[in-house]
Amino acid sequence: MNAKSATAAADETWPPVARLNPDLNGHQLTEKLLLDAFHSKRMAHAWLISGPKGIGKATLVHRFVRYVLSEGIAEDSGPDLFGDDLPKADPDSLWTNPGSAVFQRIAAGGHADLMCIERSLNKQGKLRAEIVIDDVRGVGRFLSLTAAEGGWRVVIIDSADEMNRNAANAVLKVLEEPPARALLLLVSHNPGRLLPTIRSRCRKIVMPGLSEPDMTILLEKYLPDVSAADRDGLANLAGGSIGRAIDLSEAGGLTLYRDILRLLGTCPGVDVPQLHKIAGNCSKAGADETFRTAMEILLNILSRLIREFAANRGGGELAPEEAELLQRLSSRADLDRWLEVWEKINNLLDRTDAINLDRKQVVLNVFLDIDGAARSGQR
Repeated sequence: MNAKSATAAADETWPPVARLNPDLNGHQLTEKLLLDAFHSKRMAHAWLISGPKGIGKATLVHRFVRYVLSEGIAEDSGPDLFGDDLPKADPDSLWTNPGSAVFQRIAAGGHADLMCIERSLNKQGKLRAEIVIDDVRGVGRFLSLTAAEGGWRVVIIDSADEMNRNAANAVLKVLEEPPARALLLLVSHNPGRLLPTIRSRCRKIVMPGLSEPDMTILLEKYLPDVSAADRDGLANLAGGSIGRAIDLSEAGGLTLYRDILRLLGTCPGVDVPQLHKIAGNCSKAGADETFRTAMEILLNILSRLIREFAANRGGGELAPEEAELLQRLSSRADLDRWLEVWEKINNLLDRTDAINLDRKQVVLNVFLDIDGAARSGQR
């Protein structure tokens, strides 16, 4: 794969494959932190890079790896075997020229000093639900070998949250006795799922969601046919995650959001026919993503209710129609009651997949719980 085709692949598809993507929107402070750590000559051997899903963590990690494998050649290793002498566009960033040999070998999945760990396929050819011990078994040996190109050996685990207990324990052994000039990068959407002993042995970076300007740039790029107003709506719903914004667009998330706001607006005394319509749409055959998206939207609305009005912020950062709704709901019950509802709904949704509950009944129960809370206080 040449540099032109690698860049084109990153530009034209969503999600952009991190190993092909030369660009990074936002996260300049995190990038500078990694750059300074590399040049400090005291770089941590293991990094835990966490943050919401879909904000560019893997893109940043691959950007860092390309830089390390391009710039981290040992001084006594002689000239670069592959002649990577192309100029850098910005010496103060982690950017690597897409025309460089390192970039192209990583894009092709053929760099001898890089191992990428993800969920693998099972014997039936289906993607496993977790990273298993066979996926990570060779990590220690790989990192202990001398770098083929005289620099660093690097392992990326994406996402580390998906390791099962045996895989996590195997990685922990590597973290306890890290080889020299070895770098382990753990990408995590939810670091609380990792073993505390793994977290304690890594330098931690928490990446924030993308800024509004960065979301605007990316949504214009990846959703050019969506209206500006709808792109703004998706950005508000996605909380700084371009990946989530595009998933919401594909799942009809804006329509679901508006339908849910209208239905909540009828509480107390929920519109039962409209409730049954939404519940029916969420429980049709093949509507798994609709159900998940609707419930995620609903929980996020309740979370914002609790967050905004517990902090007495008055909903100034919300869309006007949602701010008005949440102001009214907050007057119908106190925050303890809304926290109780939020926890009850979370528990119900956890049980839905675990014991295969009827999804239509789940949706009905969720909205009836909210309606009950709206009836209870009237303070």
